Amino acid sequence: MDRIVRIGIIGCGGIANGKHMPALHTLPNVQLVAFCDLIEERAQKAAAEYGAPDAKVYTNYHDLLQDDSIEVVHVCTPNRSHAEISIAAMEAGKHVMCEKPMAKTAADARRMVETAKRTGKKLTIGYQHRHKAESRYVKSVIDRGDLGDIYFAKAFAIRRRGTPNWGVFLNEYEQGGGPLIDIGTHSLDLTLYLMNNYKPRMVVGTTYKKLPNPDCGNPWGPWDPAQHTVEDSAFGFIEMENGATIILESSWCLNTCEPVQEGSTMLCGTKAGAQIKNGVTINKDEFGRLVDIKPELNAGGVAFYDGVNETPPITEARRWIDAIINDKDPVVLPEQACVVSEILEAIYTSAKTGAPVYFNK
Repeated sequence: MDRIVRIGIIGCGGIANGKHMPALHTLPNVQLVAFCDLIEERAQKAAAEYGAPDAKVYTNYHDLLQDDSIEVVHVCTPNRSHAEISIAAMEAGKHVMCEKPMAKTAADARRMVETAKRTGKKLTIGYQHRHKAESRYVKSVIDRGDLGDIYFAKAFAIRRRGTPNWGVFLNEYEQGGGPLIDIGTHSLDLTLYLMNNYKPRMVVGTTYKKLPNPDCGNPWGPWDPAQHTVEDSAFGFIEMENGATIILESSWCLNTCEPVQEGSTMLCGTKAGAQIKNGVTINKDEFGRLVDIKPELNAGGVAFYDGVNETPPITEARRWIDAIINDKDPVVLPEQACVVSEILEAIYTSAKTGAPVYFNK
């Protein structure tokens, strides 16, 4: 019989229902055997929809972690509790998939890395944009050396209107910030991953709260301005140790002409450039002319693997479980995700102080 990986879900809210549980449920070598949420009814609903016949329901994650038959835990809670729960799970002998961002603070992210090293447990972070067909294609092009030395990049995470007004998205205490830590984190992770560059030297950042309650256009409707304690836009200028420059743009609400630019990146190298935005474009010179190449990667950005169509969340789940079963490194390494958190925190710090933030001083 093929090995079955028994998984516990901690946090049965939006991201668990929208990504983790449906993706894991498609995999034949996975059983979802435990569900934990502060609201017991949510955990019961998740167990009924996705759980194994003997699935258990908890309201205290410490109780779930006492089950020695659980090999893997997915942490799908607000950012403030990511580190606390992930560290407890690794110390209880579980491998951990933690939803992005890695943690609310850089210090917490570093504690998570240290715990993974000390316990020998695998730790990965839910940066699913790495698993898109577009991202995998561009990564292969870059790894082959086609772009040369990548010295300039832009990471886009822009919504003209798209402020989430549910849960704790607008709560700085729970989340640590707004669009920068919510969607900007995806584009920054993707850009650093494609560049294979995790050594920042200096960061300058700005944040804004200029459109706290737009009169129209937000797809999810209005919200209580008193509950909106985070920025609506944030921008960062990042200089890497090797001299490369990254500009990060993130916003839930910005008066821009383009409606959505999420999970997007542009990379400029000495041999060619690449852009992931509504598909992939490779730009280069060929036979004395500038040309743009737009490869066909299956309409809609659906990954194609061994003749089977997959969404990025399913690809992410499959690759993660494969790393568990075959004792391989996960696609997203905790050390990489930690650098993302350090840069995000530096942007927020620079925005508050009005001064650059230097690393390794």
